[in-house]
Amino acid sequence: MEGADRDRDSAGDNDLRQPFFTDTSKPAANSRSRESNYSETVTPYANSSIFSLLTFSWLSPLIAIGHKKPLDLEDVPQLSGVDSVTGSFPILRHKLERDRFNGKKLTTFNLVIALIHTTWIDIVVTAILALLYTLASYVGPYLIDAFVQFLHGSQDSKYEGYLFVFVFFLAKVVESVSQRYWFFKLQQGGIRARAALVAMIYQKGLTVSSRSKLGQSSGEITNLIAIDAERIGEFGWYIHDPWLVIVQVGLALGILYLNLGFASLAALVAIVIVMLPNIPLGSLQQKFQEELMTSKDKRMRKTSEILRNMRILKLQAWEMKFLSRIIELRSLETGWLRKYLSTSATIVSIFWVAPTFVAVVTFGTCMLVGIPLESGKILSAVATFKILQQPIYNLPDTVAMITQTKVSLDRIVSYLSLDDLDSGLVEMLPRGCSDVAIEITNGNFSWDGLSAEPVLKDINIKVDRGMKVAVCGTVGSGKSSFLSCILGEVPKVSGSVKLGGTKAYVAQSPWIQSGKIEENVLFGNEMDRIRYDKVLEACALKKDLEILPFGDQTVIGERGINLSGGQKQRLQIARALYQDADIYLFDDPFSAVDAHTGSHLFKECLLGFLESKTVIYITHQVEFLPVADLILVLKAGRIKQAGKYNDILNSGSDFMELVGAHKEALSVIDSINTSIEHDNPQVIEGDRSAVKSDNADGTNKQLVQKEEREKGSVGVSIYWKYITSAYRGALVPCILLTAVLFELLQVASNYWLAWASPVSQGMVPPVEGSTLITVYTGLAIGSTFCIFGRAMWLTTVGYKTAKLLFNKMHLCIFHAPMSFFDATPSGRILNRASTDQTAVDLTIPNAVGVFVFAVIQLLAVIAVMSQISWQVFLVFVPVIASCIWLQQYYISTARELARLVGVCKAPIIQHFSETVSGSTTIRCFRQEDRFQDTNMKLLDGYSRPNFHSAAAREWLSFRVELLSSVTFAFFLIFLLVIPNGTIDPSIAGLAVTYGLNLNILQASVIWKLSNMENVIISVERIFQYMSIPSEGPLVIESSRPNDLWPSHGKIDICDLQVRYASHMPLVLRGLTCTFHGGKKTGIVGRTGSGKSTLIQTLFRIVEPNVGAIFIDEINISSIGLHDLRSRLSIIPQDPTMFQGTVRTNLDPLEQYNDEQIWEALDKCQLGSEVRRKEGKLDSAVDENGENWSMGQRQLICLGRVLLKKNKILVLDEATASVDTSTDYMIQQTLDQHFFDSTIITIAHRITSVLNGHMVLVLEQGLIEEYNSPLKLLENKSSSFAKLVAEYRGRSSSSYQT
Repeated sequence: MEGADRDRDSAGDNDLRQPFFTDTSKPAANSRSRESNYSETVTPYANSSIFSLLTFSWLSPLIAIGHKKPLDLEDVPQLSGVDSVTGSFPILRHKLERDRFNGKKLTTFNLVIALIHTTWIDIVVTAILALLYTLASYVGPYLIDAFVQFLHGSQDSKYEGYLFVFVFFLAKVVESVSQRYWFFKLQQGGIRARAALVAMIYQKGLTVSSRSKLGQSSGEITNLIAIDAERIGEFGWYIHDPWLVIVQVGLALGILYLNLGFASLAALVAIVIVMLPNIPLGSLQQKFQEELMTSKDKRMRKTSEILRNMRILKLQAWEMKFLSRIIELRSLETGWLRKYLSTSATIVSIFWVAPTFVAVVTFGTCMLVGIPLESGKILSAVATFKILQQPIYNLPDTVAMITQTKVSLDRIVSYLSLDDLDSGLVEMLPRGCSDVAIEITNGNFSWDGLSAEPVLKDINIKVDRGMKVAVCGTVGSGKSSFLSCILGEVPKVSGSVKLGGTKAYVAQSPWIQSGKIEENVLFGNEMDRIRYDKVLEACALKKDLEILPFGDQTVIGERGINLSGGQKQRLQIARALYQDADIYLFDDPFSAVDAHTGSHLFKECLLGFLESKTVIYITHQVEFLPVADLILVLKAGRIKQAGKYNDILNSGSDFMELVGAHKEALSVIDSINTSIEHDNPQVIEGDRSAVKSDNADGTNKQLVQKEEREKGSVGVSIYWKYITSAYRGALVPCILLTAVLFELLQVASNYWLAWASPVSQGMVPPVEGSTLITVYTGLAIGSTFCIFGRAMWLTTVGYKTAKLLFNKMHLCIFHAPMSFFDATPSGRILNRASTDQTAVDLTIPNAVGVFVFAVIQLLAVIAVMSQISWQVFLVFVPVIASCIWLQQYYISTARELARLVGVCKAPIIQHFSETVSGSTTIRCFRQEDRFQDTNMKLLDGYSRPNFHSAAAREWLSFRVELLSSVTFAFFLIFLLVIPNGTIDPSIAGLAVTYGLNLNILQASVIWKLSNMENVIISVERIFQYMSIPSEGPLVIESSRPNDLWPSHGKIDICDLQVRYASHMPLVLRGLTCTFHGGKKTGIVGRTGSGKSTLIQTLFRIVEPNVGAIFIDEINISSIGLHDLRSRLSIIPQDPTMFQGTVRTNLDPLEQYNDEQIWEALDKCQLGSEVRRKEGKLDSAVDENGENWSMGQRQLICLGRVLLKKNKILVLDEATASVDTSTDYMIQQTLDQHFFDSTIITIAHRITSVLNGHMVLVLEQGLIEEYNSPLKLLENKSSSFAKLVAEYRGRSSSSYQT
C-alpha cells in the first residue's frame, strides 16, 4: 500500500472527514431535536460507550444532519474538558510558569515538555494503540507461507483453512480499530496542543512591551498562529514514528529470519542504506524549511502592511510598485520552495523504490549463499517489505516534520521569550489615601531601555485630583511619550511614577474594534442606559446613530474602516467616558474633528461630563489651553514651561512661539475687515450626517458580512482549472503514464517472483535462479525510473501552479476597488495569502497525486485478485458500491466541516491583529481577561469543526476498512472452496499478499478522495479572490493624456451624483461647480457632508453614478486610473509611513536623486532631524512609522508632494496632527512652492482656508455656498460666516472659567 494508509503528507492539512454504524447508545431519533441547538450541547464523545467510541458511532447524528443540509457552526457541538482550550490552556500555562518560577529561561525543550504535559494521556493511549496495530499488521505476512503450503497440500482439514481465514480477518479488524482510534487520538491531542499554544501566544501579545513589539511585525506574529502553531498541532501524526520504526523493522527482520535465515541480515543492511540518505537530505530540508519560513514571514509582513494602507497606495498610484515588491519577496520564497520540493521529491522517490531495492538485495543474497527460494517464503518476504515500506516511506516525512516543527517551536519560543511590560513602572497609590492623582519625580524615560538618550528627561510633575492639565509642544517634542509613561508603556530609566486611581486613554490614532458600535462604547462593561445615552450625547454621536441603518447595532469594519476619522475619534472618547475612570488621558483627540464638533466635545466632555475628573489632554488647538489648571510645554523631551495660561504666556519663548503662531492665524480673520458680531450659535449635538460607504443601507445589510463560503460539492471545474493551470495540463498525462507504468512493473515483478520460484523444496523451478534475479532487477530499475519521473513532474506542476495562482490572486486583489477592502477584514485576505497559499505550495499537489496513485494501486490489487478468483467480483461490486455510498453520505458533512475550519480561522487572526495594535488601550482599561476569553471562544469555534472533522474521517475509514476486511475474508473462503489444483498456489499466494493491503488501500482511496476534497477548498478560496471585480484599467493606451497634463489645473464638476453602493442613498446629490486653475479652494462642512467623498471621486476611488469631473477639459473617467492618480497629489488625513527607510518612504517609485530628496526634507522642516540620525536617508522606519511621531509622519507626507510637485494638490485635513506653528509653517511652504498650483483643502481649522481664493460649503451632499471667503464673510447670515465667528469665539478663550 506504499505508505498509503498513512498519508500524513495530506492528512495533516485541514483535516478530513467520513460514514455506517449508528450509535446505539444515542438513538438517531434524537438528531432532529438537536439540529436547532446542537452547538449548545457538548459533543456526544464525552459520554459515549466503549463500543460507540471504537466505532465512532457517537458522530452519526452530526453526519446525518450534514447529509440533510449544509452544516453551520451552530450545528457542531461544543468540546468538553481538556479538548476545549479553557481546559488545555491552564495546564500549559501552569507548567511554563512553574518552570519560569524555578528561575529557568524558556527554552524549546521547556515548551516541548509543557506540551507533552498538556497531552500526555493522548500520547500514552496512542502509543499502546500504535503497538497493537503494528503487531496485528504483521500477522498476515507471518502466516502467508503457511497458507501457501496449506493450499499446495492436500487441504484435508477444511477446519484448518477456516481457522486461517478467521485469524486473517481478526488481525485485520484489530489492525483497523486500533489504527483508526490511534489516528483520531493523535489529532485530538494535536488540536488541543494547537489551541493551548495559540492562547499562549495571544496572552503574550497582551503583555509584550512596546519596545519588544517593534522587532516583531504583525505579519510575523500572524504566521506564528496561522502556520507555526498549526504545524505543531499536526506533529501529533508523527510523534510515535521514531520508536515505532525500530519496532516495525525489528518485527520485519524477525519474519525474514524465519523465512530466509541469515539473508535477513542483507535486508537489514539494505534498509540502513536506504535510510542513510535521510541524514544529508533531512538537514538540507531543514535548512530550506527555515529559509522558506523566514521569506514567508517577510512577505506576510509586507502584505499585512500593504492591506492596512491600500487606500493611500491607490491615491498615490503606488499599488503596482508595492505589488512588485510582494512579487519580489515571493520570488525569493519560491526559490527556497523549489529547493524544498525538489529535496522532498528526491526523498519520496528513494523510499517508493525502497521495498524493491531491499527485495533485490535480499533475494540476491539468498541466491549467492544458496538459501532456497520458495514462493511462499518469497511472498511472505514481499508482504513484509510492503509493510516495511510504510515506516520507511514515512521516515522522510517524519524527519522533515521534526525539522519543521523544531523551526516552528524555536520561533514561538523566541516570541514567548520577549520582554513583557514591566508592571512595576507605575506605582498605584491606595484609593482615597491622598489627593494626588499623578506624581512623576525625577522621571527619565526611554523607549529603548539601553538607549543613552532618553525620550523624556527630568520630568517632575504633581497633578491633584480633578485638575485639567494641557500638554502642548511642537512636533516630536515627546507629548505622546509623556502620556505613555503615565500609562506605564515607556521603560523607566530612573525616577518614579505614582498614580492614584483608575485610568482611561484616548489614543491619537483611533483604535476601534470590529464589532457593533454599542460593544465599542461599553467595552466589556454592563449596559447602564442612562449613562450610555449621556455619553452618546456628550460625544455628539446621537445624530450619527440616527442615520446609520442599524443605529448602535451597526457593525464596524476592521479598524473602523466604515466610519469617518471624526466618528472614530468620537467613538474612542465615548468608550473612555463610559468607563467612569478617575484619570483621563487624551492624546489630541480634537484634531480629527471639525472646529464645530471639537468645540462641542471640549465643552461637553472635558468641562461637562468630566468636570470632577483628572484630565490630561494633549492639544494643538491653542484655544483649548486657557481653561487648563496647568499647562505643560514640552520641547525635546523636557518640560520647558509649566503653569496657568496667563502665568506662562510671557515667561518663555516656547509657549509664545505656539500662541504667537495661533494669533497670527487669527489675525487673518481680523484682517478681513468685517464686523461680524459673534452671536455664539448653539452647538448642535452631533455631526449632521455620517454618510460613508457603510451607511443608510436600503436593504438593511451590514457592510462587513460573514465570510462567504461555497456550499455543496467542490465543482469539477475547480479541479480542472487547477490541474490545467500549469502548461495547460500538458504534464498531467506524463504523470499518469509514469504512475501506471510503475504499478504495472511492480505487479509484473511480484508476478515473476511468484511464478518463477518453486512452491516447495524439491520442485524444479521454471527458470534458473540467476535469470529470476536478473529479470526482477531489470523490472526494479524500470520502476525506479518511473517513480523518479513521476515525482519530478508532479513537483514541477505543483510548483508552477502555486506560482501562477499566487500571481493571479495578488494581481486581482491589488486591482480590486477600495470598496472590497472596506468590506473585507484583512484577516480574510491574509488567510488566503498564508494558510491557503501554503496548502497550494506544499500540500495540494501531493494530495491530488497520492489520490490518483492510490486509485491505480487499488485497481492493480482488484485485477490481481480477480484473475485468481473471478467470484470475488460478486463481493467487490456491492462492497465498492457501499463504500462509494458511504463516502457520498459522509462527504457533505466533511466538506462543510473543512470549509468551517477555513472560515473560523480568519477571525482568530483578525482578533489577534486587532489586539496587538490596541494592546495599549486594552491594558489601560484592564480588559486583558475579557479579550483572552474572546480569543478562547474563537479558538474553540475553530477547534470544534476540526475535532469533529478528524472524527468524521475515522468514522468513514473504519466502515470502509471493515467492508474491505469482509471482502478479503470472502476471497480467502473462495480460495478454500475452489477444487484443489485449479489454481497455482504461488499465484494464489500472490493474490493473498496483495489482498492483505486491500482494506488499507480501499480506505486509503476513500480517505484520500475526502482529503483531496477538503484541501482543494484552499484552491477554491483562492479562485474566489481571482474573480473579484476590478477597478477601471490603470492605463488606457488609446486615451492617454499628454505628459504636461494637467497644465492649467482647472477642475469642472458637472452634476456629480455619487453613492457607495447601488442599494445606498446618494452621498453627493448633484454638485456643479468649477475649481479654477492655479487657485486655492477650501472645502468646509460638518463631518459627513460629503467632503471626503468629493475627494475620493476626484481620484476615482469611488466612481460617479451620474455626472462627470473634467480636469483641463478631459473627462477623468475616460483615462486610466494611474494616468489620473499619478498627476494628482494628496496629503491624506491619516499620515502613513511604511516599513523601510526615509528614502523609500519619500520616493517609493525611485524617481528622484538624493539631492532632490534632501531639498524636499529641508522644505518640510525635517532635514535637520534626518541628518541627526545615523543612517541619514537610509534611517530605519518601523512598521506603521511607529518610531516617528504623528506630526513627523505628516511632514513626510508633505515631503512626498513637494517631490512630485503636481499641478493639482489636495490637502485632506492634512494639518490635523500638527501644532499651530507647524501648521502655519506648512501653509507658508505650500504658498511658496505651489503658488501656481490648484490647491483643494479640506480643513478643520478655519484659518487654513481663509487665505484661499474660494470656499465651498457642503451640506448633506449639496453645495450650500461657493464664493470667495471675503464675499461669504460679508454676509453675516452665511454658514461660512457663522463657522468663522464660532471659531473666532472659542479661540478667544470662551471656555475661560
